[in-house]
Parts: sequence; structure tokens; C-alpha cells
Amino acid sequence: MTVVGVTFHRYRDDAVASVDTVAAWAHANGVRVVAQADDVEALRGRVAHEPESVASLIDVDVVVSLGGDGTMLRTVRALNGHPTPIIGVNIGTRGYLTRVEPHDVAEALKRFVHGREGVDFSFDDRMMLSAVVSAPSSGSESTWFALNEVVFEKSESGHTVKLDVSIDGVDFATYTADGLIVATPTGSTAYALSARGPVLSPRLRAVLLTPVSPHMVFDRSLVLDPAEDVVVTVGGYRPVEVSVDGHRCVELNVGQSMKVSAAQYVARLLRFEDRRFHQILRQKFGLVE
Repeated sequence: MTVVGVTFHRYRDDAVASVDTVAAWAHANGVRVVAQADDVEALRGRVAHEPESVASLIDVDVVVSLGGDGTMLRTVRALNGHPTPIIGVNIGTRGYLTRVEPHDVAEALKRFVHGREGVDFSFDDRMMLSAVVSAPSSGSESTWFALNEVVFEKSESGHTVKLDVSIDGVDFATYTADGLIVATPTGSTAYALSARGPVLSPRLRAVLLTPVSPHMVFDRSLVLDPAEDVVVTVGGYRPVEVSVDGHRCVELNVGQSMKVSAAQYVARLLRFEDRRFHQILRQKFGLVE
């Protein structure tokens, strides 16, 4: 039996209504539909067809993400590096990552469950980053995966931070800035764009370094080969907060380092039409005359 997982924006009624649409379609077509326990709890009394509660989504056949790009990032985080296909349903504002409109979600599910790759749907594999830090006392490692970016930022307002960056084991520069963004091509249209970084095609494999409000002569972004590892070490005398795809993960103290590199995993998005990245960019930025 096909198993469909759902994630959704808990505070949008239209996203909750779409959960009902997905669950109703699944029940009518002999498909099992599940959601993580906390999401099921948030649905209590709000839907007619409630998904089954599960501890994890990593074993499902496909996940339907109902919301905006933030919900999509939460979905990717829940999969924790597993390349489970994701149907992104656009119930948001920007929608760079979400390709399906709410009224088409049942048709999208039908095409994936009963269709063929290359005919009814295709995979859009997106590069991800891995961020690894070692605990000072035990030396044990913690790892996070990012679809958009890993951000090193000041934890105190009114101050800059110093970040020593090495590339493939060779010292590169010390950034004095409000922060530093290490992004994927997919993430180039997220926080890095607000920091005036370049826009990269998500079909590329690259690592993008963009400083946030730098106080230094070198204030440009740097585009690296995905095989080049980046190590960021906290300098100066102020700690740094690290966020992965907008989710705060850890605080690094002075002298601590984090290694950011291309992950061996991808985020596998589902596409149902041949709509190019530059077409989406043109629409989202109002470049249509």
C-alpha cells in the first residue's frame, strides 16, 4: 500500500482544508495517509479525515507539504537527509519551492501514485549542505542538513562578530560582520538574496558564502565548488548563533568551529510541468511587462 505523509502550516485554515483534501483522496483510493504526532494533534477537531499518527515520515513513499517555503523547509528537516519525494503545494506568498496549487493537489497525487517518472512527473533533486560541529567536552559530532542555508549570526544586538573562514584547510579570511551565510543555489533566493548575494540556478552544485552587513574591504559573495569544504571558527570574544534553514540549532563559543560542506543527500522535489527556474524568478519579482 502506498503511504502518503502530510505536513502543513498549522495556522492557515486553507492549509488545514488541504490536509482534508489529501486525506479524503487517500481514503477513497486505498492509500494510507500519515502525519507526525504533533501535526495530528494540531488537526484535532479541524478536519473530517484525520491522518494516522506516526513518529517519523522517513519511511513514507511521498510527502505532501501544504504551505509556503517555510513549511517545505520544515518538511525537508523532518526527512533528515532521506530523499523522499516531496509535493510542494503553494499556500504561501513567495513559493519558490512549491509548484502545485491547492486545487491541483489530488491530481498531483494521482499522477505520482499511478503514473510514470518522465511521463507524468519528474524529480527535481536539490543540493543540500551538511553542517557538523564537535562537542568541546566529548568530541561527539552533531550534524544538520540544510536545503537553503547555514547562518552564523551575532547573538547580541549592537555588535559585530569575527568569523575565521578556511577553505579546504587553507585560511581564507576573517569576516567582521553581523553574520555569514553559507548557502546552496536553492538558498540563493532566500536570506542570501536579502544580503545582496547573487542568484544562482538551483540546477547548479555550488556553495555560496555571503557576509551580512560586513565591516571590511572584502564585502562580496564568494561562489565555491561543492567539493570545497568550509570551516567557520568563532574569533574575537563574542559567541555566535547558528541557524539551519531558519531553525536555530546551536550556539558556538569563541574558538569553536563548524564544518559546512555539500551533503551526500539531496532534497527530492516533484515536478509536474516543465516550468523553468528563470520563469519562476520572472514571475515572483514582477519582471513581466
